[in-house]
Amino acid sequence: MSAVTSPSTSAPEPVKRRAALAGLQRLGRSLMLPIAVLPAAGLLLRLGQDDLLGGVPGLERPAEVLAAAGGALFDNLPMIFALGIAIGWARKADGSTALAALVGYLVLDGVFTAMSPMVLPGVLDSDGEQAVVNFGVLGGIVAGLTAALLWQRFHRTTLPTFLGFFNGRRLVPILTAGAMMVIAALLSLIYPIFNAGLTGLGDAVAANAVVGGGVFGVVNRLLLPLGLHHIVNSVVWFIIGDFEGAHGDLNRFFAGDPTAGVFMTGFFPIMMFALPAAALAIWHEARPERRKLVGGIMVSVALTSFVTGITEPLEYAFVYVAWPLYLIHALLTGTSLALVNALDIHSGFTFSAGAIDYVLNFGQSTRPLWLIPIGLVYAAVYYLLFRFVIRRWNLRTPGREDEEQNEGTEGAPVATAPAGPARGERSGSADPGTPASGATGSGATDTARGAGPDTAPDTGPDARPGGSTGS
Repeated sequence: MSAVTSPSTSAPEPVKRRAALAGLQRLGRSLMLPIAVLPAAGLLLRLGQDDLLGGVPGLERPAEVLAAAGGALFDNLPMIFALGIAIGWARKADGSTALAALVGYLVLDGVFTAMSPMVLPGVLDSDGEQAVVNFGVLGGIVAGLTAALLWQRFHRTTLPTFLGFFNGRRLVPILTAGAMMVIAALLSLIYPIFNAGLTGLGDAVAANAVVGGGVFGVVNRLLLPLGLHHIVNSVVWFIIGDFEGAHGDLNRFFAGDPTAGVFMTGFFPIMMFALPAAALAIWHEARPERRKLVGGIMVSVALTSFVTGITEPLEYAFVYVAWPLYLIHALLTGTSLALVNALDIHSGFTFSAGAIDYVLNFGQSTRPLWLIPIGLVYAAVYYLLFRFVIRRWNLRTPGREDEEQNEGTEGAPVATAPAGPARGERSGSADPGTPASGATGSGATDTARGAGPDTAPDTGPDARPGGSTGS
């Protein structure tokens, strides 16, 4: 007699997996709020450099002001992440959530400073002072999540009458302070192990930038439809690697590290040239009666990708209806990051890998002119490959839908994700859609056609690499 599995015992596992995925997607969406600050920070910092306004006679002092303003945002990124994530994560959050996150982060920072002589005895920083426990943006993320979770659990708690003043929202900052004191102490104790591991990982990536960059490019694009790419982006752009106190690929690039850009540069050929060529291929493969309508849409999203690095409106036009094309796109993105790293080309972005960031950061980049011929080659590859695959397997890209579907969706052949802030695809962002990514960074929506209600395709190479980039 065959055994019959009880639904009550088999159901929880899929439910748990869906809940875990929803939680990760929620974290990815929460990261977009603090990432949205980066374009302003990067613009101010770059305009104040000596190769831009700082080198113009009579504008030295205003340039210093601009650079100081942008530098202040970069210096306080952990706090910005704590506040942004607390607001973005908590459902129906209000100002008390941000206040709790601020309290939590200040406690975290204070405990780190107090425990540094114990966990880092005799270790000095570049100025000869006692080195301080520094988890960077990761510490801010922990503080923000702690505040948000405590707010959700206790913001309606009622205390005894004599403690009634501290009911509800007023209780949350107090609980957050206590929780973060314990968490910060534990994090301080494991910091030497964490720092050694992170340093080793950074050295490994630096020694194998071709492989590391290539793998990141593929993973960044594959996670974008799930709305999870910003989690990976945040690790490589804001945590891995160190240069004079600046952590992460993006921060190190704007701090002047000539080796930075490993996880950003390769998004420029894709977002400025390859994806617009893919849009052209989709337009040319549309049915004759639909070609004019599809052409208008494809030209629009192609220009958006080229200028800003926001790629989601274009990528979501084929990610679900023609997934083989998206798989090809992800693999080719990885080859682009690997190639530019092999050629020792370095550039970066704060929003995403579009023309705006390319021009703005040209003077701080290494061999940036090479990105143009590389991009043109990728454009030719994308155009020819997309046309061949669409025609060979008769993929239902915009303008090639069945007649019945055309009649039912006249005037709306493409389900795109409206553009929104993020660092690259930040590649961002720096696609956060978000420098974003973009590779980073890039525009995003909480849902797109074919995605579940919890799917949050955010921007950015991003990093918009962020567009998504990333974003």
